[in-house]
Amino acid sequence: MRIAICAPSTPFTQKDAARVTALAAAEFPQHELHFHDQCFAAQGHFAGPDDLRLAALVECANDPAFDAVWFVRGGYGANRIAADAMARMGAAAHGKAFLGYSDGGTLLAALYRARVGRQVHAPMPVDIRRDGGEAAVRRTLAWLAGDESGLELSLDETPAVAFNLMTLAMLVGTELTPDLVGHVVMVEEVSEHLYAVDRLLFHLTHHLAGCGIAGLRLGRVSEVPDNDRPFGSEPDAMARYWCERHGVAYLGRADIGHDADNKIVPFGVSS
Repeated sequence: MRIAICAPSTPFTQKDAARVTALAAAEFPQHELHFHDQCFAAQGHFAGPDDLRLAALVECANDPAFDAVWFVRGGYGANRIAADAMARMGAAAHGKAFLGYSDGGTLLAALYRARVGRQVHAPMPVDIRRDGGEAAVRRTLAWLAGDESGLELSLDETPAVAFNLMTLAMLVGTELTPDLVGHVVMVEEVSEHLYAVDRLLFHLTHHLAGCGIAGLRLGRVSEVPDNDRPFGSEPDAMARYWCERHGVAYLGRADIGHDADNKIVPFGVSS
């Protein structure tokens, strides 16, 4: 499998790319990883200006030599190019897997809506930086090789999607939102105050209530900043509260998050 890697949001480093390449070469020789030069570009927060990030994504997606497109990392910026990217997707893009999470969920949502390729919430090359991050990178490479042991365990015949909570909350109501009727929606969050998590769940469940979803699962809420006083409610209780208020089925926890244990969730039905 030939895997194109690009940076729709924020930049990567040559040093970390070399670590990912070495791991793949040693353990998954059937894969060829190709880091686009754009991964290492930088302009302010972004991996180069919008037009450069857009061009690299479209180039990787439309190149028939590649079987998959792997987003190198999240951050912010994919929403600035997503709509234009969908308009430029060619025939070759429809046969690819697109993998990532966090801000990459913006593109996964847009691709799922447009029915372009196969969208997969999965660890990214940037996870090599985490403690135990090699296992996360290995999980995605193994899935691409046909190993389903890294799938989120609650997956069944019900279609599912997985997103960062902030990312999905900002997507609902926009031109990028996919049809989620009958889906289990999994969400996770990182680096947000608990009051912000509560606010996001209020907003998201209000929208999802009218979408006919099968239910909501909550992944890990990690690296929560300290507030000036205890919020008084934990994420699981928040999710239960807002799901009940808005008539959304709360299905419990999901094994996803901004960490090395982040599991794989193919959009739609997993098998």
